[in-house]
Amino acid sequence: MKYIKQFGIILSISFIGELLNNIIPFTVPASIYGLLIMLLALRFQIIRLEQVKDVATFLIEIMPIMFIPAAAGLITSWDTLKAILLPVMITTLCSTVIVMLITGQVTQGIIKHGKRD
Repeated sequence: MKYIKQFGIILSISFIGELLNNIIPFTVPASIYGLLIMLLALRFQIIRLEQVKDVATFLIEIMPIMFIPAAAGLITSWDTLKAILLPVMITTLCSTVIVMLITGQVTQGIIKHGKRD
């Protein structure tokens, strides 16, 4: 029963993100709204980590399985992708490096900020 309650909390937050996506006229995905709501709810202790931790851990563990259908879809779209493979690879490489650099900088800033406190 504990897992159903935890999953219900996560689904409720996701549903609120979907509602916000339909209400707010920005091109922000509903999942981002949901993540921000969950972050704020955890940060301001509206939801305690223990209330969602077990199911969240499970969902993170099975996340790679969720990418299998997308990978299979890429295989079936090879003819379309072959013509734009080089630009896609360059874009992927550049965006990956940028995300890694920004993530590293943010992490270092958080660590330095935590040491000051």
